[in-house]
Amino acid sequence: MNVPFLDLITPHRELKDELLAVCSQAFDTAGFIGGSMVSSFENEFAQYCGTKYCVAVNSGTDALRFAYFAAGIKPGDLVLSVPNTFIATSEAISQTGATPVFIDIDEKTYNLDVNKMRDYLENQCVFKDGKTIDKVRNRPVTAVVPVHLYGQCADMDSIQEIADRFNLIVFEDACQAHSARYFSKKDNKWKIAGSMGVAAAFSFYPGKNLGGCGEGGAVTTNDEKIAQHVRQLRDHGQAQKYYHDMEGYNGRLDAIQCGLLSVKLKRLPVWTEQRQRAAQIYNELLKDIPGIVTPFEHQWSKAVYHLYVIRTKNREELQKKLADNGVSTGLHYPVPLHLQKAYANAGYKKGDFPVTEEVAGEILSLPMFPGLTREQQEYLAEIIIKESTKFEI
Repeated sequence: MNVPFLDLITPHRELKDELLAVCSQAFDTAGFIGGSMVSSFENEFAQYCGTKYCVAVNSGTDALRFAYFAAGIKPGDLVLSVPNTFIATSEAISQTGATPVFIDIDEKTYNLDVNKMRDYLENQCVFKDGKTIDKVRNRPVTAVVPVHLYGQCADMDSIQEIADRFNLIVFEDACQAHSARYFSKKDNKWKIAGSMGVAAAFSFYPGKNLGGCGEGGAVTTNDEKIAQHVRQLRDHGQAQKYYHDMEGYNGRLDAIQCGLLSVKLKRLPVWTEQRQRAAQIYNELLKDIPGIVTPFEHQWSKAVYHLYVIRTKNREELQKKLADNGVSTGLHYPVPLHLQKAYANAGYKKGDFPVTEEVAGEILSLPMFPGLTREQQEYLAEIIIKESTKFEI
């Protein structure tokens, strides 16, 4: 049996008529840039996320970069985030002229460790005149970007509490977390990813839980000024045609992509339930297997399993055995950001973030997509169970 890591063919085949109708509408009206399909999707996704505004842009990376710019991140600032994420989180910080400062992760959730964040701010920074200053770098710490990794929300109540104490802006990197929910004890209600920070970034890369038929992204926010600033940044800095208040970017999301995403957004709740059910089946099949650690989900979390990631000290052997038997897997992410060549001059070294480094050497992403069958899961679980008898624990 062959088990793909991801199946993008089946959902597009099932939605083919509706998706082609979107293209036909664009062809018939020549509505390719801007227009009703863009505004309709923005309104729909804002409503879905429980925010006042959504601004569609051409990638999750642009969503991050534009959100940082719009909220006031500037050259010389220090911005906190994690080293176990896709580089877009941190490179977008650098592209504003700011510098990413990495904080290690929680060993169970793989998200930002709030205790280590607090420790850094209390012991390596000084707070005076309403600003938090890194004592070694002598530069202001202005923001924190928790990543909702693999589709599970970071501990946003705790992060916001610390951020308020040190006067930091909170952004959400929700690029893997469409529909993920977090129970806020502070507000005594469930909140959805994208609605908890001053702004949030989403990616609509095809493999995401809500993926387009190409690149795409969006910024969600309740702040009208941020939304308007992002609109200008995505369109060469213009508020109206040929009147430029600033230099900007060519970062628009085209009308066809927005129309296609509107079709898919209607299916997202069902697709999310299918992912969550597949995760439950994995948990049942893989529990109590020596040498295998399954994902941990807090009571305050409703994860959406963009990825289902296990840990094992025998990763290479297990990954090869699965591949030999037709099962595709992935690594998210094998080299932490602080050890990447891109950050060779940032002053980090091996051993600086021990949890991240340990996790990076053990994680293995199993197949996960809405159409994943129990038969496929049982097949790969049998391979893992047999292989686990050889593991060194």
